Amino acid sequence: MSIQHIGPAKIPNLGLGTFEMDDGKTTDLVERALAEGYRHIDTAQAYGNEEGVGKGIKASGVPRDEIFLTTKILPGKHDAEAFRIAAEDSLTKLGTDYVDLLLLHWPDKNVPLTETLPVLDALIDEGKVRFGGVSNFTIALLEEATSVMSHPIAANQIEFHPFIDQRNLLAAMDAMNIPFEAYSPLARGNVLGNQVLQEIAADHDANEAQISTAWILAKGGIAIPKTSTPERLAPNLAAAEITLSKAEIERIDALRRPDGRMISPDSMAPDWDD
Repeated sequence: MSIQHIGPAKIPNLGLGTFEMDDGKTTDLVERALAEGYRHIDTAQAYGNEEGVGKGIKASGVPRDEIFLTTKILPGKHDAEAFRIAAEDSLTKLGTDYVDLLLLHWPDKNVPLTETLPVLDALIDEGKVRFGGVSNFTIALLEEATSVMSHPIAANQIEFHPFIDQRNLLAAMDAMNIPFEAYSPLARGNVLGNQVLQEIAADHDANEAQISTAWILAKGGIAIPKTSTPERLAPNLAAAEITLSKAEIERIDALRRPDGRMISPDSMAPDWDD
């Protein structure tokens, strides 16, 4: 298995996403994923399945220090007191003393980063969080965050797949040495049936989902595909073994389009201001 570790946080570049995964099914999926060799699990308070994730980790028998665990806190809980309470609540639900990565799930236009990020810094200093980061942050917000936070921004988790154009953001993040994590790496299933991805997949004895994931890894990103089907865990993980040619990467690059976004900021965080 060619899982690589990205950035100062040494984040495994392929993990299991748990977005829209029912809490009752999460325990079994996480346990099975860890048995397959996954060592990166991504959840969030908004997903409502932190307890299931924690139970799955415990049931797996894999030592906690071998697992990279991420969770996220939504706007509405970004003022100093609420953010700390929310972080403690996540630790309780996950059944762990620490999380490896804690993210601000979306920017909060009502609470300045100067109030939230010092609390994140403090949680890192206290050992309750190993690394801090953000999600869905623009270039301007990343620049502000790096100027406020004393610890490095370990990642910016963003929507990223073959159909969305994130070139400007990725270039800025590269200049700031901030790794990117790709959520919705399969474009919410829309990579399936795409002719270009099908053709490239055929040449690698793979499927479109694997090719999309391999493309993200080839760009130095961290992919967290979600599946609720246990039989897809191994194929998703096997995407790390696929090496795409420069020509294949360029063909996939050409799939980007202006309307490629699949996740509406308004639907996830109504107070987010683009």
